[in-house]
Amino acid sequence: MEQGNPRLLVLRFSAMGDVAMVASVLREFASQHQGVGIIMVSREVFKPFFADIPGLLFHPFHPNHAHKGIKGLYKLFKELLAYRPLVVADLHYNIRSRVLSSLFRTNGIPIQQIDKGQKEKKELTRPRNKILKPLKPTVERYADVFRQLGYPIVLSHTLHRRRLPLPETAKRLFADDHAAKIGIAPFAQHLPKVYPLERMEKVIEYLDRQCHAIFIFGGGEWEAQIASAWQQKYENVCSTIGQFSLQQELAIISNLDTMLSMDSAGMHMASLMGVRALSIWGATHPYAGFLGYGQRLEDCIQVDHPARPSSIYGNKPCICNGKDSMELIAPEMIIDKLRELGL
Repeated sequence: MEQGNPRLLVLRFSAMGDVAMVASVLREFASQHQGVGIIMVSREVFKPFFADIPGLLFHPFHPNHAHKGIKGLYKLFKELLAYRPLVVADLHYNIRSRVLSSLFRTNGIPIQQIDKGQKEKKELTRPRNKILKPLKPTVERYADVFRQLGYPIVLSHTLHRRRLPLPETAKRLFADDHAAKIGIAPFAQHLPKVYPLERMEKVIEYLDRQCHAIFIFGGGEWEAQIASAWQQKYENVCSTIGQFSLQQELAIISNLDTMLSMDSAGMHMASLMGVRALSIWGATHPYAGFLGYGQRLEDCIQVDHPARPSSIYGNKPCICNGKDSMELIAPEMIIDKLRELGL
């Protein structure tokens, strides 16, 4: 199979964590279907997630520029049609991907689209009569699309460690061979998924006292200010926000001992690098299927309460007995879990 003529076209435009999960699945896919070429369509910023996957070409999607609106989507369709795909896997199933899928279908190209399991997810998050049970993992929903297209795939659901060379500017941060290297991704797109920052600082203070090297990941300008304040206050804290490219961040993560994350992209980036992650869950729940690939349910830090979960994506707060569910997680719960790992 020539690399310039992929057989399988894959669509997933956002969000960061979801795209990272696609990359984990495609690494397994590529090892089991070595003769199949893959063209991955996503936002250009996510290209590093797919580096070094054999037989994969990355085609950038520019929703705010070249591929904006209906005309832009048709332009993208023509670009992708030039690869002469045999089948299309729509792993997003939003308006844009459905428009593209319809265009491919009218050209006689088979399409399969993800079943997001909306009914079960509503039953999991509704205020009354919740059905609290583990739903199919999102990565298996992705794999189902490939299976329906005629590509059987077995997911190992295990972490595969990938150590990448450290960026030159980060090597000094790893100079102490005796210090454990801990990543912390304390932010998320939706505030209900963020552990209260004053409580997270107590966890950081504990790790700093142990003389571990602590790396803060994720976020924009506001988050960078918070991380910078922690860096100034604690001797062993380093903020990576705005200091490294995504590819460099992945390289740093690949050299960590563990990651402490929200239910957010930090957990999925750790999975992509084969790094064990402790994750904190409030309004959301790992039962919804978004636990990081290869991560362990016992590494999820959460409290049992009839109100949980209230949301699939974390865009709605979860109030438990008058308190946000995150407020029920004491810093000592997280510190105890870190101690279990010898940290």
